[in-house]
Amino acid sequence: MSLLGKFFETNIKEPYILVCSSKSQMLFSKELLDKENIDNELIPTPKGFGEVCTTAIKFDKKHKNKVKRITNENDIEVLSIASLENKYKYNLSEIYDMNISKDFKDIINKIEANTDLNKEEVKYLLSIEDEDEYNVLIRTADIIRKECVGDRIELRAAIEFSNYCIKNCNYCGVRKDNSTNRYRMNKKEILNVVDNLYKIGIKTVILQSGEDPYYTTDKILSIVKEIKDKYKMGITLSIGERTQEEYKIFSEAGVNNYLLKIETASRRLFNKIHPDDDFDDRIKHHKFIRDSGIRLGSGGMIGLPTQTIDEIADDILFQRDYGVHMIGFGPFLPAKGTPYENESKGDLKLTLKVVAITRIVCQHVFLPATTAIASLHPDGQTLALMAGANTIMLISTPSHLRESYQIYSQKNMVDLSFTIKSTKDSKRKLPKYLNYSYLKSIGYDIDDELIK
Repeated sequence: MSLLGKFFETNIKEPYILVCSSKSQMLFSKELLDKENIDNELIPTPKGFGEVCTTAIKFDKKHKNKVKRITNENDIEVLSIASLENKYKYNLSEIYDMNISKDFKDIINKIEANTDLNKEEVKYLLSIEDEDEYNVLIRTADIIRKECVGDRIELRAAIEFSNYCIKNCNYCGVRKDNSTNRYRMNKKEILNVVDNLYKIGIKTVILQSGEDPYYTTDKILSIVKEIKDKYKMGITLSIGERTQEEYKIFSEAGVNNYLLKIETASRRLFNKIHPDDDFDDRIKHHKFIRDSGIRLGSGGMIGLPTQTIDEIADDILFQRDYGVHMIGFGPFLPAKGTPYENESKGDLKLTLKVVAITRIVCQHVFLPATTAIASLHPDGQTLALMAGANTIMLISTPSHLRESYQIYSQKNMVDLSFTIKSTKDSKRKLPKYLNYSYLKSIGYDIDDELIK
């Protein structure tokens, strides 16, 4: 049974997908299919069927004619109804002449045919120690990254607007019982930062905080509405677990993405690091977010105390099988004052293998070069981009507050200058949407080759 089968039952034996023209059309279609008792799932649209980080509806072939009738009768704007057997194929011909084992070549053959890897194959890739095979893994992920999302990185900007939290996660520096300077930004302060991000051309802002009930639904909606009305920017919320109804309200208000990391798909380890959270509840929240029409962001930490390779393989497969759109994997980094402050940091090479395998397994998704990997090693962000990542999150919290938002200690405050360097060093391109004339006027040295 796939990992997905552990979380919910599915009767989809011969998968087809329905791709609609918009989020509203997709949600309307799902509602209609649900009413007709047609088993369906929301998944990231696969490569070859639509744009990156959009959502499609998966259903069984036996319902194909019924789905066509429903969409026709209800004037659904359908872009595609197609079999997932007709998957996009990758050209990995350059890999076969490289110095790798027969077992690895067999896995490459499956990757090229776009056939799902099983857990044992993922564990094989995670366990690679030979330097030649490691380089082949990184190169394979880079080829798939280029095919799926191109050479341009995606930039998001995070405003860490509150470090209050009601939870006591054992690894987190802003946990309730930690001694730190607590702060909350008000709406005006948040919008002042958004205004500056808008001037430099950022298209998506991440509103991130501890799990802070001070920010009620109405307070969050007020901020979201002004950003949408005045700046027309994309919005990602990362504010912890909310109710199923709240996710729907946020979706209707125009929230595009919601980041709620599973951190680990191991029930054993989840319960160990989250003393006041529930594993099954976290799974339900992932489903609530996805079913609301908001794109789901998740991911986890690599190198948690007592974590095994078997559990890391499950972490990667969870992201695929649960239809996660944005997947952030970074190394575990200890935080002062927490129960884990004296634990060892996660391993750079293992984290890069996870990034690469996640690109290979999940393909047509946004995959960040996380701030954590940039904090673990000065070239970590560059190496992650070379291993299949395509997204960078700028830390945009006001400078006088940044030191107080330390989920882990010695955090690298990734700014635009650091991002430009990482992009150049990884031979990637900056996004076209930034306001380069303005950036150059305020002193940024940007090579035109990074923009072309």
